[in-house]
Amino acid sequence: MSFLQAEWRKLVMANYRVDPKILSKYIPPHTELDLWEGKCLISLVGFMFVNTRVLGLAIPLYRNFEEVNLRFYVRYFDSVEWKRGVVFIKEFVPRHAITFIANSIYKEHYETMKMLHYWVEESDHRIVQYKWGSHRLENNISVKASLEKEDIQEQSETEFITEHYWGYTKNSEQTTYEYEVKHPRWKVYEVYNSEINVDFGSLYGEEFKELSTQTPDSVLLAEGSEISVENKSRIGN
Repeated sequence: MSFLQAEWRKLVMANYRVDPKILSKYIPPHTELDLWEGKCLISLVGFMFVNTRVLGLAIPLYRNFEEVNLRFYVRYFDSVEWKRGVVFIKEFVPRHAITFIANSIYKEHYETMKMLHYWVEESDHRIVQYKWGSHRLENNISVKASLEKEDIQEQSETEFITEHYWGYTKNSEQTTYEYEVKHPRWKVYEVYNSEINVDFGSLYGEEFKELSTQTPDSVLLAEGSEISVENKSRIGN
């Protein structure tokens, strides 16, 4: 049985080019950076968990909630094939129990903050926004996008960002946890414009503070789908 089943919906992804050196201490053992056309990318991602179930059970008050994370991209060769995955710098959710479970079982880096989402459809566009903060909702990411979805172009940056199906977590200097995230290929909306107001240095560390004034290379809005997160395994001794 899958550890977690849910829907991930309306994923806003702001993608920045960064110096690979600032990620060196976060790279899990036995993995390496996965680059897009020679560029090292890091993504701020906001989305909704919908109809969440843990080990098949739906827990009241914990089915639907926001998440915002900062992640980068790695790959791992398992002696047969390269697996493309993500590593999370930090993930924010609005419920303490979610933080406790994710950090305890998967050794992730969750923190609890007040969060809010705003979805609206107008006659010719949609707005998707996520807000979060420790005492007030001082951080936000929002996009204005099309109403209709479209397929992701093959061999595009959008495909690179969305087609990572593994998660890797640094457990020690020698070992890494690996887990699979299963979902179908997503569709995306055309993004007309975006607004990002985030204190990256305060939230994620001084090495990321320049992202607060940096223009992202791209901003995406994916519809998402049903997903499952499988039980973890360990790489290394």
